[in-house]
Amino acid sequence: MRAMPATLTVPQSAPVSPELLARVRRQFQESAQTKLDAMEALAAPIASAAELMAKCLLANGKILSCGNGGSAADAQHFSGELLNRFERERPPLAAIALTTDSSTLTAIGNDYDFDQVFSKQITALGQSGDVLLAISTSGNSRNVLRAIEAAHERELRVVALPGRGGGEILKPLGPHDVHIC
Repeated sequence: MRAMPATLTVPQSAPVSPELLARVRRQFQESAQTKLDAMEALAAPIASAAELMAKCLLANGKILSCGNGGSAADAQHFSGELLNRFERERPPLAAIALTTDSSTLTAIGNDYDFDQVFSKQITALGQSGDVLLAISTSGNSRNVLRAIEAAHERELRVVALPGRGGGEILKPLGPHDVHIC
């Protein structure tokens, strides 16, 4: 970890228009308010997801994660934090981002279809007691939906992070799954 300098020197910048400065300040205020508004609605499901994942890992299970585009990047980042470290030094935790193996993704996409790129990996790698972290900004990604279905077939629990009110991926979620939206 890199040490922070004892004093922070802020370089002088060119004058900024008052309108732009007001817009930047407004963005900070809106962002802070959004977090405060989300606290009541999201604290319990986030805590449930954390507890579910911790129990899985303590039982020698693993977290599989998937998503498309920016959600794929989120899945990879999450997996990387578990495998490496987050906030403090600790042993590595078992996690696999299903978005990273280009040979597997393109083989499945070519030989079958893109809707199966995650579900086939879950069928091969997922074990009862593992957890699937399913991320979909639209809430309607067919390959994420198929991943949830495959996870249930293999007796995995699911933590779903859908956007836009949940979408189609809410439909297959069971009472023991966690929905964070």
